[in-house]
Amino acid sequence: MNNLYQHINENAAIVAQALDAHLKESTTKQRPVIHQENLEVLIERLQLDQHIASGDLSGEKLKQFVTDYLNATTRLHHPGFLAHQVAVPHPTGALGSWIDGSTNNAMAIYEMGPAASSIEYFMINWMLSKIGWKTVPSNQQLNPESLHAGGVLTHGGSLANLTALLAARSAQVPEFWKSGNPGNLVILVPEQSHYSMKRAAAILGLGEDNCLTLPADPDGRVQPSEMNQQIEDLATEGKRVMAIVANACGTAAGLYDPLPEIAHICKQHQIWLHVDAAHGGGALVSEKLRHLLNGIDQADSVVWDAHKMMCTPTVCAAVLIKDHRHLDHAFEQEASYLLHAKDQPGFDFISRTVECTKAGLGLRLFMTIAALGNAGLASHVEGLVEKAKEAAQLISSRDTFEVAITPETNIVCFRIGEDDDTQLEIRRRLLERGDFYISSTLYRGVRWLRLVFMNPLTTLDDIEQLLAEIEAIQQQILTP
Repeated sequence: MNNLYQHINENAAIVAQALDAHLKESTTKQRPVIHQENLEVLIERLQLDQHIASGDLSGEKLKQFVTDYLNATTRLHHPGFLAHQVAVPHPTGALGSWIDGSTNNAMAIYEMGPAASSIEYFMINWMLSKIGWKTVPSNQQLNPESLHAGGVLTHGGSLANLTALLAARSAQVPEFWKSGNPGNLVILVPEQSHYSMKRAAAILGLGEDNCLTLPADPDGRVQPSEMNQQIEDLATEGKRVMAIVANACGTAAGLYDPLPEIAHICKQHQIWLHVDAAHGGGALVSEKLRHLLNGIDQADSVVWDAHKMMCTPTVCAAVLIKDHRHLDHAFEQEASYLLHAKDQPGFDFISRTVECTKAGLGLRLFMTIAALGNAGLASHVEGLVEKAKEAAQLISSRDTFEVAITPETNIVCFRIGEDDDTQLEIRRRLLERGDFYISSTLYRGVRWLRLVFMNPLTTLDDIEQLLAEIEAIQQQILTP
């Protein structure tokens, strides 16, 4: 075993140097933001078979492997990265991932990671306080008489949404865990909801067909004025609404649903309100932007991904529940080798999560925010949103382009021409060139090109260059 650690300083230096070169190449656009080679070609170049057979990944061979690996990665630090809701990670937060991977403290139970558990506990309370919910010290955390909030960090927003809806099921249908599905439960979600909602409905035993769409205005925001009628109609059919989901913000165009009005209706009908703030929850750290989330404190559960707008390495998603008891009772089962009487100077997160083994996700989140500070984090989020608004104005000023809607967050949907297939072909050719990496989405029944501003290094000059490339590609398509 000692051989495992013999060259740790040398190998760590190799990795650090390679990462430093990678970041410099990316931020200065020396290499393309995306370059997709054939999978088998990459496997061969990385010499995966040889390294596994020889067990030789150290020294010069490690250097070559890491260099080849980084050259094949998608470069999120490149100013042309505009595709997806994934953070450009802060270097200090990335060190948190390195520390966590090295110590490997599976901290779902406190004794397996006191430091990691303590930091996660602190960060959960930090996020709860941003919503405006009550927090308590750890020795009161499981007090069944206390009406405080609770939460846990999970490996991604999809798992976080599933966990939140598990808590909703526990609160609304407590007999479900043992007795099963009564057969009349439905979940109501926005038309722009994340695909994980239908997945969660299926996994929870409700069935995908019982994940129904809420009424929406022409832009796709939930329309509260029509919700009462929908709920009453479902009741007439013998259906029971277990939960209503609101977006903060939607994944396609980045729009926020009217939370106060939706919360009022949920309270009237005693329906669980879940707010999917996986992407847009970052606005809570900014005094300028948190108005977008007015009413979020009236929700029963919130999901908020730190690995989106908060510079935190993937993955780090928070499940936040207004009444801790609904999360603490969401998983009713026994694991006697873990759950038993013992000295407990800390808090076990295992009762709040699907995962038995869990990484120290709070460390990467804490180290990111501690490096930026509250003001720095707010400035980062505000800067991304402001850049998106400026880009939308720039695109709108060009006669050849159409912007779908004025952005509320850091997402801009736009198109050139009238043909949906042209948008997809433009994206394909952009990815082939590699100067820019953008996405595409369906919104209001139309195909749009989509920019997500995640990189603070992206400038309006970059957007000017992107638009010029798109116009040139369109001309190539029209005159082959």
